[in-house]
Amino acid sequence: MARRSFWKGHLKLSLVTCAVTMAPATGEGEKIRFHTLNRVTGNRVEARSVDAETGRAVREEDEVKGYELEPGRTVFLDDDELDAVALESTRTIDIDRFVPADSVASIWYDTPHFLAPADKVGAEAFAVIREAMAASRMHGIARLVLYRRERAVMLEPRERGIVLWTLHYGDEVRPAADYFDAPSGQPDAAALKLLTDLVAARTRDWDPSMVRDPVQENLRKLIAARKRKRPAVAKPAEAPAPEPAGGKVISITEALKRSLADEKAAHRS
Repeated sequence: MARRSFWKGHLKLSLVTCAVTMAPATGEGEKIRFHTLNRVTGNRVEARSVDAETGRAVREEDEVKGYELEPGRTVFLDDDELDAVALESTRTIDIDRFVPADSVASIWYDTPHFLAPADKVGAEAFAVIREAMAASRMHGIARLVLYRRERAVMLEPRERGIVLWTLHYGDEVRPAADYFDAPSGQPDAAALKLLTDLVAARTRDWDPSMVRDPVQENLRKLIAARKRKRPAVAKPAEAPAPEPAGGKVISITEALKRSLADEKAAHRS
């Protein structure tokens, strides 16, 4: 079943242009949502905007966006004024350069979207752009207005479509060097070998079930128990972490040996 798009426009590369549609590649799925209720009446609680100084309710038509120039001095901006400064990139994804597919670190990736041709007329042009990027192992870089801001976006060929990633702004990604102060010296060779073996023992093919949400599963069980008017099962207490034998600190090499032995035993059982 085809999903509804939330954006329609054009994909452009030099003189090649085609109509495209775009839709978010991720969603909240079957996430359980709660309402805030009045415990006494069972009615939903309604949130209202109030003036931070007077405490009085503010009508929706009186709400406006503002920017503080300096303390006590603010300018108001209407939605029409904000729309008027929108750029041409609001409806056109104009690829102006390409970068090697593995040159953009994942930390720059923000939100993925599925890009597809809007009609049969543009399908061929869309396919040519997609396959050219795939064959050359390149990703396209463009700019696009989304969510009221112009953003740098990256186009990644994927199967029969293109994944459009919005990218973080340059001032949003913090320098890793400010946080990764690597200790001096080299890791112990024996410990490194054991840990490499442990990584190999735990290696599996990727499966979406690896990122399931156990909290949502527990919430469904809780709600089902309440629906049956039975008390929900209490969360089992977590077992305390085992202490080193004899109360002594175990070296990382010894800990890795035990971990690897446990892993092998688990596979045999």
